[in-house]
Amino acid sequence: MTIQDLKTNNLILFEAISGSRAFGLATETSDTDIRGVYYLPKKDFFGLNYIPQISNETNDITYYELGRFVELLQKNNPNTLEILASPEDCILYKNPLIDLLKTEDFLSKLCKDTFAGYAISQIKKAKGLNKKILNPIDKERKSVMDFCCILDGQGSVPLKKWLHEFSSPGDVSGGRTGLLQERCGLVSIDHTKGIYALFYDESGTLGYKGIMHQEEANQVSVSSVPKDEKPTAYLFCNLDAYSTYCKEYREYWKWVSERNEDRYNVNQNHGQNYDSKNMMHTIRLLQSCEHIFKTNTLHIRVENRDELLNIKAGNLLYDMVIQKAEDLIESIEQHYTTSSLPASPDLEKTTEVLIMLREKLYS
Repeated sequence: MTIQDLKTNNLILFEAISGSRAFGLATETSDTDIRGVYYLPKKDFFGLNYIPQISNETNDITYYELGRFVELLQKNNPNTLEILASPEDCILYKNPLIDLLKTEDFLSKLCKDTFAGYAISQIKKAKGLNKKILNPIDKERKSVMDFCCILDGQGSVPLKKWLHEFSSPGDVSGGRTGLLQERCGLVSIDHTKGIYALFYDESGTLGYKGIMHQEEANQVSVSSVPKDEKPTAYLFCNLDAYSTYCKEYREYWKWVSERNEDRYNVNQNHGQNYDSKNMMHTIRLLQSCEHIFKTNTLHIRVENRDELLNIKAGNLLYDMVIQKAEDLIESIEQHYTTSSLPASPDLEKTTEVLIMLREKLYS
């Protein structure tokens, strides 16, 4: 079933402009998002063809099946609550039956987790983005050898530097300065973590496996070494640091491949090292949550457009935006404790309304 099918068969119950235009935050470049509610033909609803949600390819237009819509309202999902509370000038169509669904029947203390909880996750995401922008990772991937060092007296020397510069008094390299990692053999030392005895086979005939068997290896190699061999040095491998690096490398280049380049360039241009549009909506969401617990109502159209667009433009320092968010979270916590809202919506009452709606639609 498509959006066109919904319209052709008159299945739409509610349709409204949502997003920045509903919030009063639209600019010349803003898209027009549409959200709505539909019901399924009786044979589809009672049969095996239940479809909970229908969207276009870009998700700019999304409709929720009536039952799914009520289910999300009962969970205090911010998107569906904001659809139900759409400003009158944003409503494109409303079946009179939708008036049976009242915002005040769904608002509850669950909003702290759904509104503020989601906002907090976005703050963490913004902090992660801040870290990615400020700490780019080279495309050339490091190997496990970059996280190894050679113990040297009371200090240490990076393994690669040591291999390059090594020359012994006995000139084991035959006049050549430096050692080949492929001719090294490592032996684990009992009762230690990450420390190995390093042996070197100048002739290349002893079958040592090298420090790293292949470029993509996730750990160093260990070799069989004759018992009478003397260690050339002792090596420490910080596998924990290497694992952390690998995780951050994957996340960073996944982010690079998936990021919205236009939005990223805007963030680069204002130079504040955070996703300013995302943080604007995060602050808006927190302010909306604060208003819910202060007044027991949900207000969609913002009253501080200039302040929020100032954040979107990147005119506030990153630390200032984060502090504003943390202040709002503290205020929400305080008002939450004194709010007269119920702990959760009355599921029995709101489910009865859903049943009544279905009976009227299918009668």
